[in-house]
Amino acid sequence: MIKFLDLHKINKRFESEFQKKFQEFLDSGHYILGQEVTAFERDFASYCGTKYCVGTSNGLDALTLIFKAFIHLGKLKEGDEVIIPANTFFASALSVINSGLTPVFVEPDRDTFNISIKEIEKHYTPKVKAIMAVHLYGQLANMEAINGFAEKQSLLVIEDAAQAHGAENDIGKKAGNLSHAAAFSFYPSKNLGALGDGGAVTTNDSVLAETINKLHNYGSEKKYEHSLIGSNNRLDEIQAMFLNIKLRLLDTDNLKRQEIAKRYVSEVKNIKIQMPFYDNSKNHVFHVFVVRVKNRNNFVSYLKKHNIETLIHYPIPPHKQEALINFKGLSLPITEEIHNTVVSIPISPVITSNEISQIIDTINAY
Repeated sequence: MIKFLDLHKINKRFESEFQKKFQEFLDSGHYILGQEVTAFERDFASYCGTKYCVGTSNGLDALTLIFKAFIHLGKLKEGDEVIIPANTFFASALSVINSGLTPVFVEPDRDTFNISIKEIEKHYTPKVKAIMAVHLYGQLANMEAINGFAEKQSLLVIEDAAQAHGAENDIGKKAGNLSHAAAFSFYPSKNLGALGDGGAVTTNDSVLAETINKLHNYGSEKKYEHSLIGSNNRLDEIQAMFLNIKLRLLDTDNLKRQEIAKRYVSEVKNIKIQMPFYDNSKNHVFHVFVVRVKNRNNFVSYLKKHNIETLIHYPIPPHKQEALINFKGLSLPITEEIHNTVVSIPISPVITSNEISQIIDTINAY
């Protein structure tokens, strides 16, 4: 069986270093917000090209903290509208709603799956105060156009970079450094994955970073002194330690993903399968490789019979989820078509060339 993602094999590469660092951590006696979190925040900020990084408990909390910090700073207020892509993971919408803001769902671009600038312009009203750009599946959204429009309308731009660690635009600026603030997830399956939950906020705004630093630690900067109504959303010391070890291989791993993607795009020759848009640049790091097929159930069953695992990212769009019943009446045909036809096939830095060949041959024979 070719696994969709072999996390054991991915992390096995770091096992001896994990064990060595864990023993050092155990011996240190300092288990929360210690030197490992400080080191990772410094190194990940440097990697992304930003001045600041604040580690968080997960990606959802990272996004939510950004919105709550902007509310505290008076740049947003409860009830303000935030334009977000309809085609995204549920957490993107949850962060807006849990912050007391109102999501405005807009359609994606058919080719890239990312939020469409034309749809942003179409749905803009004076009630909109921010745009969330999700770099879906690992591909950068059209940040030049989004930032240009946002600047004209004095809007905040927030990146949901949970799937795009290391993606670069044409001038070498990375995801996390293309907006007012960005949120990352380090869920184990991400390109930079922890061995549990984890997340981070990156920004060049010192006041925002300071506010998030307080908010994610009970509203406190100094122990037992609380200047804000905060919560506990801190990055775990152990996960920071693992992440900083894995960060060194992130660019190498992303390059391997891009090489596999190039093979898929050039070698899959089956008119039943619609391949994703890829221009061979560094703007896509292929957290997942998503194809589209009309009879998805048949295709998934076929690959399973040939010992190839797949996943669906994501079967139900946010506005069709039971939790968001108030949005159920929205007409978003492009989003719904995408969610009904997408299938993710195996891609990872540890998959072998022979396995990729087997997958390509099997898809071509479908």
